[in-house]
Amino acid sequence: MNRHLAYMASLFLLSPCLFLGGVCMPSISGGGPDLSSINLPEGFTIHVFADDLPSARAMCWGDQGTLFVGTRSKGIVHALKDTDEDGQADARWVVAEDLNMPVGVAFHHGSLYVSSVDRIVRLDSIEERLADPPEPVVVYDGFPDEKHHGWKFIAFGPDGKLYVPVGAPCNICLSEDSIFATITRMDPDGTDLEIVAHGVRNSVGFDWHPITGELWFTDNGRDWMGDDSPDCELNRSTFSGQHFGYPFCHAGTIADPDLDPGPECPSFVPPAALLGPHVAPLGMRFYTGGTFPSKYHHAAFIAEHGSWNRSRPIGYRVVVAFTDSTGNAVTEVFADGWLNGSRAWGRPVDVLMTQKGDLLVSDDAAGMIYRISYSP
Repeated sequence: MNRHLAYMASLFLLSPCLFLGGVCMPSISGGGPDLSSINLPEGFTIHVFADDLPSARAMCWGDQGTLFVGTRSKGIVHALKDTDEDGQADARWVVAEDLNMPVGVAFHHGSLYVSSVDRIVRLDSIEERLADPPEPVVVYDGFPDEKHHGWKFIAFGPDGKLYVPVGAPCNICLSEDSIFATITRMDPDGTDLEIVAHGVRNSVGFDWHPITGELWFTDNGRDWMGDDSPDCELNRSTFSGQHFGYPFCHAGTIADPDLDPGPECPSFVPPAALLGPHVAPLGMRFYTGGTFPSKYHHAAFIAEHGSWNRSRPIGYRVVVAFTDSTGNAVTEVFADGWLNGSRAWGRPVDVLMTQKGDLLVSDDAAGMIYRISYSP
């Protein structure tokens, strides 16, 4: 038995997991969510902003207060509104369907941009046509059609360009196509595609520091090096073209055991923070609101989707990273309770600030979006 099969066998014997399609997942408990189980710092409360959103993933705001929500497995994009401003969505529409893992959504000059595995599409004047959405216009269709890490978070940067990651087509490999394991950017019309970061295994969340304008992003570490290695990462890009290690180096210091010796780890940009092994950090945003305590001002909130093949699951929470002037960060747990022992009923995916300064958290396992608010 090879070491990967042996490891899977040990998980089956030791872990109370459900094996779905060859994947070990913590069992999801039945019944509705008990939000009283969510642990938050003093003064914070959590409520359901919207439910009945299976596979809810990335989120973005339109100019008129519409919340757009992508999905991974349902092929649709939702639009939600809180028309009575009571903190819960009370109107909803499906604005796109039959797309290939439309995880990412980004709003720009009245149009909604949506990622698919191999393309970016655009829905023009969407907020005027929520009940009768237009046909998607293809902006760019030159990305690989590889589905392994093929889902894409997208966002417009302060330079007005659309940033699109392209994940590695494998757990660990050195692809001949240089587009894999990168973050790219393009003009809004789909032209002038360029790579801005190399060696990024699978980023599903990024944002720009509100003071420095630097790109920060999460990256999911490789699998099958044991329960405790390597850590997933929070990274900072200080200029275009930097290399962050994959597939040669993980977590800044760990040379990959399955590849021939390549460049040494000091050759690459080290992580700004290590987030833990297999926690699967996805969406991240810097907090720029005015209602949370001052310690959170310009801190980065990160949704951890949770481990899928660890004998003792970890993650399934929201952490906050406090950055310093040297480009490093320290983290602490902000919200947890979706995981109880080896049982999980929710998996945080993305975070997004509201106009009032609350924090939305999407959950693709429970099919919900939560609103976290602060009151002294």
